[in-house]
Amino acid sequence: MNDQRPSIKIYLYTVITGLQVLLILCSLQVQAASARVLNQSNPNFKLELLAQGLGVPWGMAFLNDRELIFTERQGNIRILDLESLEITTLRGAVEVDAEGQGGMLDVATGPDYTTRGWLYFTYSKSTVSGAVTTLARAKRRGNQLSDWQELLVTDSATSGYRHFGSRIAFDQQGHVFFGVGDRGERDSAQDLSSHAGTIMRLRLDGSIPDDNPFLSRDNALPEIWSYGHRNPQGLLYDNNTGNLWSIEHGPRGGDEINLVVKGANYGWPVISYGKEYWGPVSIGEGTEKPGMEQPVKVYIPSIAPGSLLLYSATAFPQWQGNLFSGALKLRHLNRVSISIDNKAIAEELLLGDLNERIRALAQSPEGWIYFSTDSGKIIRMRPRE
Repeated sequence: MNDQRPSIKIYLYTVITGLQVLLILCSLQVQAASARVLNQSNPNFKLELLAQGLGVPWGMAFLNDRELIFTERQGNIRILDLESLEITTLRGAVEVDAEGQGGMLDVATGPDYTTRGWLYFTYSKSTVSGAVTTLARAKRRGNQLSDWQELLVTDSATSGYRHFGSRIAFDQQGHVFFGVGDRGERDSAQDLSSHAGTIMRLRLDGSIPDDNPFLSRDNALPEIWSYGHRNPQGLLYDNNTGNLWSIEHGPRGGDEINLVVKGANYGWPVISYGKEYWGPVSIGEGTEKPGMEQPVKVYIPSIAPGSLLLYSATAFPQWQGNLFSGALKLRHLNRVSISIDNKAIAEELLLGDLNERIRALAQSPEGWIYFSTDSGKIIRMRPRE
């Protein structure tokens, strides 16, 4: 018996050690499926890393309280399960021209999503004339996209791969809005025979509303709602006020927040607060001209906005009614307070310590703010408990 005791001890030690290793592995698996809290100094919220190692997550939208759909600029359309943090790639996405600033761009749930299931997308599509921004819609059935419909293949082709826009907004009155940049050819933004440099308005099925502003004008495209935009990177509709807001890239300085009005001309490149990239030289004729709209806010220096969100929940009550934009160049989350008469009255720079190019923004059903970064992360901002 005495000769067997060491072997029993070794056996027990092996079993116990194996169980400990198993428990450690299980613990690691649980941690891998849990949001990781990020270090940051602001006491009003905490940040949780939900996903990383992605392509550029360009657009995001909530399907329900558990699922976040997002695009990757190289062409993927994926869903993040907010409980398991598992990511599923949807089959059936169209091929996109993913070069330069082009690719799979925005995604939005239509106002009829809960009843009819339409998801809306913008992306750059290859044509014989060049890549163009396109608006489409599709339905999700399980892990498959189906019923893909191109609603408008815009007339915006150039030889380059810049300034595609493009964000999507709905007015809850049966219309969808989306924007296209000037595509790197400045004068096109003043040309109503081109979709470049415009914000457009369609019915949800892609047909043209009979009260669009340029229907009766010769040599004007009927989808255009406003023009003279350089490169709209954020677009939203405020259902409470009826305001349509955009944020767009200026050149070197001169990024703008605009209150978009039916038929209005926002001036690019005739007027601008920015300078030429090659030197301190003003662009166009100055900063103002009769018949051209003034921005609500100008950013000098440029922040390079990536998106626009109107915060409307109660999780952060101090932020209700504020506009948020991701900043690509200056690498922060930009918050702007808007007065009742639509003036920009205060600004705050958040999350600068992350040093991330913040791209897309989304507000969850709980009122938390989700954002993506060009480094391939999706992060959640929520109140501290």
